[in-house]
Amino acid sequence: MSSPVQPNPVADLIAPDLNAVNQVIRQQLHSDVALVSQIAEYIISAGGKRIRPVLVLLMANACNYQGKHHYDLAAIVEFIHTATLLHDDVVDESSLRRGRQTANALFGNAASVLVGDFLYSRAFQMMVNINSMRVMQILADATNVIAEGEVLQLLNMHDPDVTEERYLKVIESKTAKLFEAAGEIGALIAGASEEQIRAAGEYGRCLGTAFQLIDDVLDYSGNSEEIGKNVGDDLREGKPTLPLIYLMKNGSDEERQLVRDCIEQGDESRFADILQAITQSGALDYTRKEAEDAAARAEAAVSVLPESAYKDALIRLSRFAVSRNH
Repeated sequence: MSSPVQPNPVADLIAPDLNAVNQVIRQQLHSDVALVSQIAEYIISAGGKRIRPVLVLLMANACNYQGKHHYDLAAIVEFIHTATLLHDDVVDESSLRRGRQTANALFGNAASVLVGDFLYSRAFQMMVNINSMRVMQILADATNVIAEGEVLQLLNMHDPDVTEERYLKVIESKTAKLFEAAGEIGALIAGASEEQIRAAGEYGRCLGTAFQLIDDVLDYSGNSEEIGKNVGDDLREGKPTLPLIYLMKNGSDEERQLVRDCIEQGDESRFADILQAITQSGALDYTRKEAEDAAARAEAAVSVLPESAYKDALIRLSRFAVSRNH
């Protein structure tokens, strides 16, 4: 049984558009190879907030788009995102996502990687049908930057000396870039001005940054049922996220040594000790404040768009990014 799509604060406004996108997704997931369809369907039907396709739809509507290509673009962005999830879970050896077993845990690593490749290539087939070289350029560049971000994150794993600057570069590449592309193509397909397209990209980049930073907070302060994955996964995987980086910089010698040991060894057995140190040091407050600053920049970026319910929804979405608990 599939999990419900988790609510976001703008879903009602674009419910018909989201239904149209879901129809496109179902049609494009079909493959004559049954296992491809089975795994792709499994990961897509797991739900999630669908923030990236929502961003495409909201931005296109905010720029007064009248056609239907935004449905295809929203599905393309979701396919690219889903492909990265399939590959991510294999690399991270994750067992739980969105409250269910990961595809790699259920079907194996090889099948998950190959179906991720299928989703990437299907996304590019769909891009060709849009018949816009600039759309292809934006999405091709984004896909390449995301891949670089994955490798950057791999290089950071188990390295307790990762700086905040290095970590934010990973977020910018791995997460924020697809949000940025989603905003840009939504505005572009609507025939928006260059200023508005740039603003849409800025909004997406800042929104994506805010989302990831709150994910970092929730990995230490959420609970597994609400966030749909195992709390402490980042520590187990040896990922130096911003709360740990802050603690390394501002904690006591004993706390720094604790973080160093846990990151180097991927040691989640001392999660309670790490959580106490992170909470008392103000690391979670600091990370949340950074997320709130990014969300405020996103909100400021859409000031160039015409007034509409969709612009208001973009502002609500940026606020939701930092107020959520899942």
